[in-house]
Amino acid sequence: MTRIISGRAGSLTLDVPASGTRPTSDRIRESLFGALESADAIRDAAVLDLYAGSGALGLEAASRGAASIVLVERAAPAAAIARRNAAKVERALGTTRAVRVEATSVLTFLRRAAGAFDLVFIDPPYELGDDELAEALELLAPRLSPHAIVIVERAARSAEPPLPAPLEHLRHRSYGDTTLWWVGLREAPAADD
Repeated sequence: MTRIISGRAGSLTLDVPASGTRPTSDRIRESLFGALESADAIRDAAVLDLYAGSGALGLEAASRGAASIVLVERAAPAAAIARRNAAKVERALGTTRAVRVEATSVLTFLRRAAGAFDLVFIDPPYELGDDELAEALELLAPRLSPHAIVIVERAARSAEPPLPAPLEHLRHRSYGDTTLWWVGLREAPAADD
């Protein structure tokens, strides 16, 4: 069972696709969102949830005060479930948050995306190759706000995610067979006066 951990929609049960997705466990989400709240990275954030599956990560951010959420999921059955979950969360919040589900591939979405995102979740299938992940990160980099946080979820046995030049690893934490990599934009060096 997958549920919203905390916030205004806390304890709400979410539907999950019967197959083809690997929802992030409640324990990992609870730890991750505690750290994100400590970093003041959620409230009023523009959130992007790539390879969204049920949408649990992006919808958890909605419950905790994010301003807008985009869930990107290519598989039509999973995208339909993400839409249903988004509607349930919006009803629980008593508002029509800007939750949008994009039923397309991550690379297609990122090639045409506009605007800037403050918080991004990348939770691809563990079998996704490093080349496709690197391409997604490269396309994502220009769409990040200056202090954006990107969370990349990978199998613990996977190598460190390959990052394009504007991005840098901030930290990582392992939870059993899962590792969360925190990524951000590299700060530009100060100009000499």
